[in-house]
Amino acid sequence: MTTRYVAPKGGRGTFRRIADAVKAASPGDAVVVSAGSYQEQLVLDRSVVIVAEQGQGSVELVGVKGSGRPTIVVEGLECALRGLLVRAADESDTPAIGISGGAGLLIEDCVVSGSRIHARGNEAGQGSDLSGYGVTSVLVRRSKLGSGRLAAMHLSGRVRAQVEDSTIEKIDGIGVVLSGGAYLEANRLRMTDTVGYGFRLRGDSRIKLTDSVLRQTGMAGLLLEDGSSGVLTELTIDKAGAAAVHAAGSARVELVDCRLRDTQASGLVVQDQAQLTAKGCAVSDSGANGLLISDGAQATLTDCRVDRSKYSALHLTGTASVRLVDCLVRGGAEHGIHATGASGVELEACGITDIGLTALSVVDEATIKAEDCRITGGTIGVHLETTTATSLEACSVAGTSGTGVELSGSGFVRLDAVRVSKTKAAGIVVGTGASAEITGSTIERCEGTGLVVWSGVAPTVTGLRVTGVAKNGIYLAEKAAGTYTDCDVVGTKYPALHLSKDCTPVLRHVRIRDCDGAVGQDDGAKPVFEDCTVDGSPMAPATPAAAAAGAGGAPPATAGPAGTLDESMPPEDENLEDVLAELEEQIGLGRVKRDVQSMVNLMQAVRMRQEAGLPAPPLSRHLVFAGNPGTGKTTVARLYGRVLKALGLLRKGHLVEVDRTALVGEYVGHTGPKTQAAVNQALGGVLFIDEAYSLAPVGIGNDFGAEAIATLVKMMEDHREDLVVIVAGYVNDMGRFIGSNPGLSSRFTRTLLFDDYTPAELVDIFEYHAGEHQYELSVDARKALSEMFQVLPRGEGFGNGRSARQIFQQMTERQAYRLATMTAPTPEQLVCLEADDLPIDYAANS
Repeated sequence: MTTRYVAPKGGRGTFRRIADAVKAASPGDAVVVSAGSYQEQLVLDRSVVIVAEQGQGSVELVGVKGSGRPTIVVEGLECALRGLLVRAADESDTPAIGISGGAGLLIEDCVVSGSRIHARGNEAGQGSDLSGYGVTSVLVRRSKLGSGRLAAMHLSGRVRAQVEDSTIEKIDGIGVVLSGGAYLEANRLRMTDTVGYGFRLRGDSRIKLTDSVLRQTGMAGLLLEDGSSGVLTELTIDKAGAAAVHAAGSARVELVDCRLRDTQASGLVVQDQAQLTAKGCAVSDSGANGLLISDGAQATLTDCRVDRSKYSALHLTGTASVRLVDCLVRGGAEHGIHATGASGVELEACGITDIGLTALSVVDEATIKAEDCRITGGTIGVHLETTTATSLEACSVAGTSGTGVELSGSGFVRLDAVRVSKTKAAGIVVGTGASAEITGSTIERCEGTGLVVWSGVAPTVTGLRVTGVAKNGIYLAEKAAGTYTDCDVVGTKYPALHLSKDCTPVLRHVRIRDCDGAVGQDDGAKPVFEDCTVDGSPMAPATPAAAAAGAGGAPPATAGPAGTLDESMPPEDENLEDVLAELEEQIGLGRVKRDVQSMVNLMQAVRMRQEAGLPAPPLSRHLVFAGNPGTGKTTVARLYGRVLKALGLLRKGHLVEVDRTALVGEYVGHTGPKTQAAVNQALGGVLFIDEAYSLAPVGIGNDFGAEAIATLVKMMEDHREDLVVIVAGYVNDMGRFIGSNPGLSSRFTRTLLFDDYTPAELVDIFEYHAGEHQYELSVDARKALSEMFQVLPRGEGFGNGRSARQIFQQMTERQAYRLATMTAPTPEQLVCLEADDLPIDYAANS
């Protein structure tokens, strides 16, 4: 090997131009270049090595402007560049280094700036075999490719390239392009700030990335198209402008121990017929889905995490399929897994935690098979609304703010050994049209009903255990049916079973223990009981209501509005003067009394005009009662209904009092019927909705309260001549509530303000309750009570008339303790409440 020397000023035995030294060199020779800047073009048509004598960056080689040719053209089999700074001649599309087919180049400790490295291989016979003659070889080691246009590297055809310990940055285009049969293996590569993709693979090209980082790519970190493939190991992709990895066509990509973070779009996108496998990977903070898989694509994820996606963590469409093993989905804004179209999902030993909407949502013709999975937190645990067969086995759902499991659609669903616990609404709901088999499952400590079976549904339920739920253990809606075998219902706050009209279930070996009643049964229900027990005693098949009474004396109750509504029917022969006189006798309420009298006068005038054949002015009978608790709103609402009946404007005049819990359902499809049932019970009278503002909670966009409001508005219009609605609550909150729906603001045009009671009025209320129970206040007690009401804090705990009643109850208790110390109290002492009986600490506790 001969060494050729190059120096800017020449000298004995040296060349002034690198090109001259290359021409003089024989294959295998080395060209050593002194420090300096050289503007020339090189053609390495033989195997030579060009070395910067003073080390990295000491030699700058710049191409010739206007030549339209690369700064360096490599045609030799074994060429090398060491320590050079290679720049393109200008900002044209010409590569800085062009490598011809069959050539080989080592780039070591170099900087390539201003344009790309373009290696071309022989296109003929391209494929996975990159050995032998005609394959272009490129090795980039400890080098930096930067400030390039179009790409930093372009490998096309039969090219085999390696990049080690190198950097690619500030590329006005794509980081690396591979096409044809090109293959790239990169280790410890750092790529940052590309305008386009980090890597784009087309044709049959392949890539293997290990221990590398891609950061701030303008588009996807990696795009694999056509039949390309990639193996990505210990790769980190941060802040990609689109997906971190996007596989299309028939591409194949494998990820191992990768970290994909903070993408502008979905973390992983797999479409067409592409296939993806991932093991030990984490996808976090994606701008859209964590994994989007569509068309006929397939994906398999093992031991992976998907955290905090802005959309559904995993979204499937078309005929796509995904299998997840030992994976964890956490904290997404929408669904955890959302399968649509005819897609398929298989889950094994996976967890889904704290999801914004539904943890596991399967709709359309999609299928799901889940085994040993855990769902915690979030809104709805599982929603299956599909036309195909689905199954959950040995799965758990806990702590959701809505329903645990919702089943609907026409597909068959099998729940085997499923556990639902601590949900804020119902445990399992079998919705309209669903076909379900539930075996060996448990529902416990839910704040709604355990198992809800909707109208016309007939599930097969075997070995179900419902324990500690706040409402019914099993609720069957109208015309529901099915068989319920070897089931246990324990410790429910409502009757264990609620059987609605025309339901026809068969209950075999059902065991009821420690429930608030055994059976709540509507007229027309036709259950069949076989060998059922209540607290260990046989249930009489023909008289389930009697069996319920024997279970502890609690009367049967229902889970629907009928079990929670208070209906009060006024006397038939009541006249207007008597009702108004009763209103006038109420303590305080001066402003309200005047407003009611004004409305009575208006209504009487309307009636007289109608009787005279004159058109009536517009009249809205619906009212808003605004004021603090305990100011007599319910009492006035009851009297208002009686006034309207006495005026002939209502048929019954009764009051039906409800709150949010009586109108808003626990699951999809429940709210409308509940609200309708409440309104139907109030027809002919007054529907009084206390704390109505809770139907439109602040900051919650996806709430069933909106459905209750919409149903209420429609029924107010449908029954405008036979229904009066009064909504009540705090002054500030009621304004927001009325403004939540245009239908409310057009129907509630009059507000009655209920002022807080004065101290003197509170004393009068106290004495009213005392007189009702034959107690009297001593002079000192009256004075002390008046002083207490004057200084009593009127914060959130203050209840106006309610507070007066509570103080009365406490004084009677204190008097009882005082009398217990006397040997023989006199009748006068038995009825007298003294100043010492006042609860001295009441003000401090309020």
